[in-house]
Amino acid sequence: MGERILVVDDAAFMRMMIKDILVKNGFDVVGEAADGAQAIEKFQELKPDLVTMDITMPEMDGISALKEIKRTNPEAKIIMCSAMGQQAMVIDAIQAGAKDFIVKPFAADRVIEAIKKTLG
Repeated sequence: MGERILVVDDAAFMRMMIKDILVKNGFDVVGEAADGAQAIEKFQELKPDLVTMDITMPEMDGISALKEIKRTNPEAKIIMCSAMGQQAMVIDAIQAGAKDFIVKPFAADRVIEAIKKTLG
């Protein structure tokens, strides 16, 4: 395995939770970002195989960051992370090119399933 993943969430404990799930399942977390602007920067710098992207963040939200990353790299694989009740935003994200979405609180098996499916 060893796919390289960038974890984006404004909450440090959420990043830690996702990172923990990924590392335990053999993935390589190459970086973390706390907002959309940082996510774009880190994506260009680290060129990860996949990004887990929170939807609601300060500065720049996940959907804006998703659109910007897809504009510069149409092949980018991004999975959105949303809280319950963000269906409209999830639909926007999928239309903007997100490959899948996972809902908080994270179920480890669902996170891994979404990542494996997206990485194909």
